[in-house]
Amino acid sequence: MKKYFIILGCVQAFIALGAIPAGYGYLSDTSGAGMGASLELLKNSPLTSFLIPGLFLLIVNGFGNLAGAFLSFRKNAFAGKAGLLLGIILCLWIIIQVYWIGLISFMQPMFLVIGIIEALLGFLIIKKTE
Repeated sequence: MKKYFIILGCVQAFIALGAIPAGYGYLSDTSGAGMGASLELLKNSPLTSFLIPGLFLLIVNGFGNLAGAFLSFRKNAFAGKAGLLLGIILCLWIIIQVYWIGLISFMQPMFLVIGIIEALLGFLIIKKTE
């Protein structure tokens, strides 16, 4: 059981370590140019800048997963629920992103798989602690 918490915490820390700098980068330059992106990517989306994606990356996928990792490493009672919720959110984030901008990077399917793993680990923890 202990290993599920540790693995989940590592997955969440990995997500946070990618999302926090990316979110900050998009917030620093909402045109996306500083991150090597173009506003042209957003032409099929309801967005006109990278402000909302930057906020979402920083707050939800970044700080949310950082908090989730803290809960997981502490084997907190809410760790499983946080992992399940954050994993589902990450999967939805990737699915919506691919729908709007297309499949443009190997990181999109990679993070979809990571989101599924995060959600499954959260689910396993919930089931094992009931």
